Amino acid sequence: MPFRKIVPEKVSEAVRRQIEELILRGILRPGARLPAERELSEQLAVSRPSLRAALAELEGRGLVVTRPGSGVFVAEVLGSAFAPPLIELFATHDAALFDYLSFRRDLEGLAADRAARHGSEADHAVISAIFARMEAAHDKRNPEEEAALDADFHMSIVEAAHNVVMLHMMRSMFDLLRRGVFYNRQVLFSVRATRDELLGQHRAILTAVLARDPTAARAAVEAHLGYIEQAMHALERSRSREEIAQMRLSLERSRTSGRKGGA
Repeated sequence: MPFRKIVPEKVSEAVRRQIEELILRGILRPGARLPAERELSEQLAVSRPSLRAALAELEGRGLVVTRPGSGVFVAEVLGSAFAPPLIELFATHDAALFDYLSFRRDLEGLAADRAARHGSEADHAVISAIFARMEAAHDKRNPEEEAALDADFHMSIVEAAHNVVMLHMMRSMFDLLRRGVFYNRQVLFSVRATRDELLGQHRAILTAVLARDPTAARAAVEAHLGYIEQAMHALERSRSREEIAQMRLSLERSRTSGRKGGA
């Protein structure tokens, strides 16, 4: 008969599995510091030796790192799905920017659809709270803070979709954006009219998700990322024109200098 003996799970294994689950679900995020050993053992109601064994196993698997004098942290590597040479290619080839936006439009449209269908009231409360912070930053005319909250808002939508593969892939994508690999969000948020437009687009996403309207939620995300794509095309054209103008100016200055020298 295809039966196996039931083997009681070791306490350290139960601890390890719980922490792994929190990492997998995105509750413990890359770089997050775990509570101190005494506090964590009390929260889990386990002995400190059992906790140490679990943490040692997690560190051996590359999921956490110990920093002497600082504590135990979720490994940063969990937030990066791309090798450094590929990131360098992304950063140095303009085609990657628009492929990145196209990928985000497809995947985030699906995430918004799922968030509208499957997001809990708690998920929606988180999204609403982040949007409220965006509105506050907007009213304070703080484009730097508003740009920083932009990724948090989009990630809250992805988290509400409840798909762990999508969650970690999009976290990697936003990590690249945070590091300025594709473009600097502060450039977009530096113009008042653009900031007003972007806030309205985020409000449309929020409204559709809270209304549990998956079609409208997907459409709102697609419209938002389509707008960013157009803005980046316009910025690229503007930079190209400026480069040409600067070359003409340099040439004219050299000609003027030459005429003065000949005189």
